[in-house]
Amino acid sequence: MKFIPEQLDPITRRFVETHPGGSAIEVTSRGQQLRYLLTALLLLLLLKFRWDYFLFFVTAFLMFWYAAAVIFRGGAAVLSWFGRGEEIITDDEVAALSDDELPVYTVFLPLYHEANIAAKIVRNMGKLDYPKEKLEVMLLLEADDSETREALARTGLPPYCRVLTVPDAPPKTKPRACNYGLSQAKGVFSVIYDAEDAPEPDQLKKACIAFRRDPEKRVLCVQGKLNYFNSRHNLLTRLFTVEYSTYFDLTLPGYQLFNLPLPLGGTSNHFRTDILRKIGGWDPFNVTEDCDLGLRIYEYGYKTRLINSTTYEEANSQVWNWMRQRSRWVKGFIQTHLVHYRNPFRTMKQLGVYGAFGGFLAVGGSAMMMLTNLIFWAAMLLYAGLLLHGLFAGVPLLDQIVGPRFDTAYEGVRIGHLTLKAWPLVYYGTGEDPFWSIFSQIFFAGSLIMFLANFIFIGIGVAACVKRKYYRLIPAALLMPFYWLLISLAAWKGFIQIFTKPFYWEKTKHGLTDNIEPCKEETA
Repeated sequence: MKFIPEQLDPITRRFVETHPGGSAIEVTSRGQQLRYLLTALLLLLLLKFRWDYFLFFVTAFLMFWYAAAVIFRGGAAVLSWFGRGEEIITDDEVAALSDDELPVYTVFLPLYHEANIAAKIVRNMGKLDYPKEKLEVMLLLEADDSETREALARTGLPPYCRVLTVPDAPPKTKPRACNYGLSQAKGVFSVIYDAEDAPEPDQLKKACIAFRRDPEKRVLCVQGKLNYFNSRHNLLTRLFTVEYSTYFDLTLPGYQLFNLPLPLGGTSNHFRTDILRKIGGWDPFNVTEDCDLGLRIYEYGYKTRLINSTTYEEANSQVWNWMRQRSRWVKGFIQTHLVHYRNPFRTMKQLGVYGAFGGFLAVGGSAMMMLTNLIFWAAMLLYAGLLLHGLFAGVPLLDQIVGPRFDTAYEGVRIGHLTLKAWPLVYYGTGEDPFWSIFSQIFFAGSLIMFLANFIFIGIGVAACVKRKYYRLIPAALLMPFYWLLISLAAWKGFIQIFTKPFYWEKTKHGLTDNIEPCKEETA
């Protein structure tokens, strides 16, 4: 879908004009299209004339980047366990703040079809421990969302809350609504929350203290941690909570210790409002505007810091609703990668070689891991099936895994004109083709990485549960490989939408659980 300038509102048009090549309005540039087309043609030619070389190069490429992403994410998580990757703000520091020294704070609450939780939204904002005369809560509604507007009116909005109607224009996305709010925000600092969010009451004060620790104003964003208040609803919410605990309590703090770009969480991002305006706010066309903004903050030379405050959200408890949300996230990660790596050399100049490589692994590498998991799992299941077939045919397991290519009379599985059998993971033999020996070594190394990665990330998930004292979720952490398979299915849905619906914002349904408080046993 193409947009012409006349379709866009002035704020959106200004972002596109001031960020040439830096907006997801252009999914891929002409240069990218040419590079991808040439690569595809070369691979097709290789597949036609030397399918064995095609298999070798594709497998080696995917396994190299998969291994790099595993080491990167795993290393970040392990490092943050031993180091402090967040700003620790004590209760005494919060208590020492006086209302007089606190600045005006703007809260952006983009809403769409949230009539069923309107009362909860207002109640959660009322729990914020911040002087209400210095609080500006913007309830950002789309022009066609009369139901939410009427539901909010029935709640009797307090004076610090006001409804803003976002002008009806494309694209209908959360970042576009936030940019409209940003254009009218009065706060020195501002924060974005989602409809179902229940932030810890002192979060705004902690963010103020974190900003105060940076007199040079190089910290543009303070990121609160995210977790879920309905973790025990069902198995899916348990797995989702383990994932979030790992990401926000271990992985992101590790990125901060590495001094790398931080892909922001979709909510609880606190900003210096004037500098956020200066860099243009959010990309209205990116469906993970938070991830994109995290990289842009780093590009402009500013920093993001994590603080020891948590916002509790509602974990998706329905599989299809979860799939819609996750596919949008992966689609947005791919969008962000395509935008920021249009010209790799320019990206290295903007981020530095270190930052560009880290950003690549944190965003593009993460998306690639999610996509390739399904491929690798399918290959491993096929391989396991072939091994079993060989065993039933009387071929010892060791003879199938280790040995020359043609040392057995076992013919394998016949499927039409094809004959399949397990390829030796450790390949040797006098007079055999050295090419296949190298290929088998790569396949063996990749299989080993895949196998060990499961245990490494299961261990990291358990560590995240221990760190947050979510001991009841440890059994769920042991089941995470099945959750990763679900993530991969959603990732492919998002990947397909890059070509079919690049700007479509799949709405996540909220209010699917009655519980709005974290379990006491898990917050002790």
